[in-house]
Parts: sequence; C-alpha cells; structure tokens
Amino acid sequence: MQKNAYAEQRPALKTPGIQVSPMNLKEPTSKFVKIRCPKCKNEQIMFGKASTTVVCLVCGKTLAEPTGGKSQIKARILEVLE
Repeated sequence: MQKNAYAEQRPALKTPGIQVSPMNLKEPTSKFVKIRCPKCKNEQIMFGKASTTVVCLVCGKTLAEPTGGKSQIKARILEVLE
C-alpha cells in the first residue's frame, strides 16, 4: 500500500490559539452622523452610508439620499460619532 505523497509534504497544523495583533485590524470607514433638519431644527442621528432615504422624524423633509456608497446629506452635520 502506497503512502499519500501530499500528506507527507503537508506540515502538521499547529493551532494553539488564534492571536490577532492590533496591526491587522482595520478602522471602520462608516460612521454615525448627527444632523439638524434645516426646516424644523430637529436633531437626529443617521448612518453615514444609509441605503434608504432618511427623512426628518418631525416634519418629513428629506435629509439624506443613498448614492451607492456614502449618503448625500442635505442637512447640516453637527457631529461625527465614532
């Protein structure tokens, strides 16, 4: 009976535990944004890459529209939350 040549070439797997160094972690590119409605001055928080139209919860004015990546924001940005 022949031995498998592939099994002889492959080193033994050593997995005592997965170690993740801080250098491998990426910062997220998406953020939450605090915006103010230009019509009624209501402040609300939205996701910077929203996939749906964001409207004001008080007056219904469109505040942001999706573009396939980052949203096109039509309101004043007060703060970028991290």
